[in-house]
Amino acid sequence: MTDLSSYAEPQNPALPASGFVLDHAHAALVITDPQIDFLSPEGVSWPVFGDSIRDNHTVAHIGELFRAAKLAGITVAVSPHYFFPSDKQWQFGDPLEQFMRTVGMFERHSPYTTTGFAGSGADFLPDYRQYILDGQTVITSPHKIVGPESNDLVLQLRKRGVNQVVLAGMAANLCVEGHLRELVEQGFEVAVIKDATAGPRLPEGDGYLAALVNFRFLASVVWTTAEAVMHLGRETNPQGAQGK
Repeated sequence: MTDLSSYAEPQNPALPASGFVLDHAHAALVITDPQIDFLSPEGVSWPVFGDSIRDNHTVAHIGELFRAAKLAGITVAVSPHYFFPSDKQWQFGDPLEQFMRTVGMFERHSPYTTTGFAGSGADFLPDYRQYILDGQTVITSPHKIVGPESNDLVLQLRKRGVNQVVLAGMAANLCVEGHLRELVEQGFEVAVIKDATAGPRLPEGDGYLAALVNFRFLASVVWTTAEAVMHLGRETNPQGAQGK
């Protein structure tokens, strides 16, 4: 049984606040891997991630972020994870890659066809399709390990004048943290939404707890979904309140 109190924010943080203020004109919501294989009980990774997803109410919280971002009129981007048959030619992989290969995560028949995609583990969670498939959301090329270095996310954001990212999705210590690190290196301010993600629970450790520690060190701000929705609903205000 996981002690959820271990996820609480420190009562007396030592690190100073960044002074981050959300600027709607230059902000985007980025959701990593909002896909069935992560977020549905039918997904192949549910035995590893499901408890954390349930505890955080991750599915509902990601939906709230999509809805709030659309109402706010900011850029919304999805960075998905796909594997094609040709990727099976890879000659080595880290433990995460080996796990995904073993369970068949995010498998697609081809980059040139959507045959077999609808309803597969690689497809988007049905709850989110109204937001993702509205003709306005950016669906990037797939990232292949955990970060956006191998896809076009940064290009898509730069071309839209984005320099702030509200970041959520799956999984906390993997693709969310990988995207956080690269976006920070690329000069973006990043607000991570801590309860709109989740992590694996394995004998190797609690991936969500590991991610929370690094979010606090690296992100411009760490918000709850409720805090993010509040900030997204506000008009841009240079003197606005700093999130926790």
